[in-house]
Amino acid sequence: MFDVIVIGAGVIGSSAAYQTAKRGFKTILLEQFDFLHHRGSSHGESRTIRATYPEEYYSSMVLESSHLWEEAEAEIGYKVYFKTIQFDMGPLDKKSLQAVITSCKENSIPVRVLDHSQVSEEFSGVFELPEDWIGVVTKQGGVLKPTKAVSMFQTLALKNGAILRDNMEVTEIKKDDVRGGVSVRTRNGEEFYGKKCVVTVGPWMKNLVQKVTGLVLPIQPLETAVHYWKIKQGFEDKFTIENGGFPTFASYGEPYIYGTPSLEFPGLIKIAVHGGRTCEPNERTWMAASPAVLDSIKQWIEVRFGGLIDPNGPVLTQSCMYSMTPDEDFVIDFLGGDFGKEVVVAGGFSGHGFKMAPLVGRILAELVADGVAQGVDLKYFSIGRFEVNPRGNVKDFDDQVKSL
Repeated sequence: MFDVIVIGAGVIGSSAAYQTAKRGFKTILLEQFDFLHHRGSSHGESRTIRATYPEEYYSSMVLESSHLWEEAEAEIGYKVYFKTIQFDMGPLDKKSLQAVITSCKENSIPVRVLDHSQVSEEFSGVFELPEDWIGVVTKQGGVLKPTKAVSMFQTLALKNGAILRDNMEVTEIKKDDVRGGVSVRTRNGEEFYGKKCVVTVGPWMKNLVQKVTGLVLPIQPLETAVHYWKIKQGFEDKFTIENGGFPTFASYGEPYIYGTPSLEFPGLIKIAVHGGRTCEPNERTWMAASPAVLDSIKQWIEVRFGGLIDPNGPVLTQSCMYSMTPDEDFVIDFLGGDFGKEVVVAGGFSGHGFKMAPLVGRILAELVADGVAQGVDLKYFSIGRFEVNPRGNVKDFDDQVKSL
């Protein structure tokens, strides 16, 4: 019997397996596809890490996660986290952007608020903002290497004694009344027994939990597309971290657009819309964004980057998945019911959870070990919040992610 069975080997599950194994728990990590596959939300070449959130509880979580990323890097011996500044921009009267500024101050995060002319001076004319827009600059930005990071956590889990098995699609989780704990059965007929179970299956969370318990978690998969655009010749260095000090960035206009410095593909920069098409996780199109979405990005590039980036179309597109909750907040909770505190679920990361994977992994290990997480208020992430209000947590600003 295992102490902990972790189901789902994306970044959250791999981090959780590392944390439980590190604590001396006999751990097995099960993945339904090949390890490091491209069918979920944990693959690719870059993710943003930023502490600029309208919700103050996320800012503090990102700060702690930054330290945990560095601890994991020190243990493995290579880098997955490349630091730069974070630049947020948008209309002066945008509630969500004003909430970002307030959240930074509440979390003692140094923040500079710039008008449009100061932004032009700050970034040597790379960004061009309208007169009624502001820029928000913080030091806590950066790029994470997703596939490399997942591999890192899996390697660290192995080093700490965990067993890793891929191509193990879990079809059944049951309370084990004979041994205690839970039994987990896979499609190929194998069965595993554990004192505790952690479920981190990303876009497949709703389907698996409903099958196991009948409970319908309000988690909707979205298929999103990220696009890489060509930087015009002679301006490539302006968009790198090393030579240009270029930031990770987010635009709080309509639509919400985000991007990262030129890092993974020389001469290209990632710029995408924060949203996607609803789908079933096994029925994706693998297509680029719609023509309307691409047109909105092209127009944004033309007016924000002053001719430094070719707006005619992306030269590279990659498909990814979001797992959306109605309030865009995570679900981290005991499954309850017959399982009590023996099964923990972590999902609904709504397109912004990757950066917090080291902390979420630690939280899951603490819930498994002690039944409580240290230093993080999990009330915002409870399953029960949807019983009180189907929309979840009430917020005084617009949703960040759009269904396109």
